[in-house]
Amino acid sequence: MRFGSAAGRWVIAATVLGSGMASIDATVVGIALPTIGREFHASFGTLQWVVTGYTLALAALLLLGGSLGDHFGRRRVFTIGVVWFTVASAACAVAPGSTVLIVTRVLQGVGAALLTPGSLAILQASFRDDDRGSAIGAWSGLGGVATAAGPLLGGYLVTAGSWRWIFLINLPVGAVVLFVSVRHVPESRDPTATSHLDLGGAALATVALASITFGLIEGPTRGWGTPLIVSVLVVGAVAAAAFVLVERSSSTPMLPLSLFRVRQFSVTNLVTFVVYAALGGALFLLPVQLQVADHYSPVESGVALLPLTVVMLALSARSGRLATRIGPRLQMSLGPVVVGMGLALLTRVTTDRSYLTGVLPAVLVFGLGLAVTVAPLTATALSSVADEHAGLASAVNNDVARVGALVAVAVLPALAGITGTSYLHPAELSSGFRTAVLISAGLCVAGGVLAALGIQNPARGEPPSTHPPAVPTPTEYFHCALDGAPLVDSVGEA
Repeated sequence: MRFGSAAGRWVIAATVLGSGMASIDATVVGIALPTIGREFHASFGTLQWVVTGYTLALAALLLLGGSLGDHFGRRRVFTIGVVWFTVASAACAVAPGSTVLIVTRVLQGVGAALLTPGSLAILQASFRDDDRGSAIGAWSGLGGVATAAGPLLGGYLVTAGSWRWIFLINLPVGAVVLFVSVRHVPESRDPTATSHLDLGGAALATVALASITFGLIEGPTRGWGTPLIVSVLVVGAVAAAAFVLVERSSSTPMLPLSLFRVRQFSVTNLVTFVVYAALGGALFLLPVQLQVADHYSPVESGVALLPLTVVMLALSARSGRLATRIGPRLQMSLGPVVVGMGLALLTRVTTDRSYLTGVLPAVLVFGLGLAVTVAPLTATALSSVADEHAGLASAVNNDVARVGALVAVAVLPALAGITGTSYLHPAELSSGFRTAVLISAGLCVAGGVLAALGIQNPARGEPPSTHPPAVPTPTEYFHCALDGAPLVDSVGEA
């Protein structure tokens, strides 16, 4: 279909609203965590599970969700994901306690894993070649605006009504997406997809991530030497090893390990893991610090990061074009260091409650660092593999980022001494927050060193990559929700 046609606009609307619903939900929950914790008298480990339960299911099943769409129909799997996510959202909204909320958040993550990869795949399959770039550019830009508005919307709903409204808002949105998808989105499949689905790999990945995450979150409070913690960590390690063996021996693996034989791809994903772990851990704690210790309202803490969105939207395209001219190594080496400087500046929020002098300088600095880093990082992940693997490379890179954030949310609070109910005591929380952001800053510097040592620029005279620099939306640099084939030139200009 054509980009400017009525049919094309309906398809863009369905995919933007569907993927935006999943990504907004990931951002608004962070704003509501202090309120949820107070209502349920929850420990900090419980709050960690409210976040990691969603991320765990999404990270473990994302690649499988894309494969299901290729096999059984992208619209079909996308709409199933929308219904699943919407029903799970309703269950989150009426959760009577923290345990039920965690379970329903996991179910939300399963729905998100079904609908997220399908949104971009639908665009790829639905539009003519010469209109595909414009369609993806519109999806990227509109999705970015929606995601940027997420924390502000969440803060407003929590303040004006209840934290439960951040989940209830998904019900009318999900209904609209389902109606538009059934009426206006064409069905498509991958004719080259094999009949085999890597269900064993998906199951092992889920067990490994769930067991390791449980052990890392519960270990500080239950005791690292207790039989339960030792057992689940051993199960996680065994499942992870079995996952590697299954993927190596499978003829159609969910995660082809051969991709990691390419040094550029492996180093890029290692840098991705480190940098997004630092960001995931620090940005998980920031709303809690602002609301509990600095007495920001939910709305004010939601607005706090909006300048980051402005910086990214203003500079990401320019950063991608610069990396095309000079190669990615310099930006991928210096950018994480600048991000680390910004995260280190967040220590000021523990002594300076003023937004202009305490929060804003840090947000601007690490926003600049992200703008320098993310576009060349994404483009390098895509361009380091053969064209036919570009879509898979994008999904793997974004899944690596999700796993990095998942591990950081599980580990960083314990390393910083934020456990139990200490987050409800401003002095203890501030002390732990300072330690946490300094650890995160150190991780970012380590990521810059890894890039300097491992990333290579294209040889002089080598033709430019067939994969232009992909400019991330705010969805990507917070939650890395773009999964699919690389963006094309018109996206970089959007």
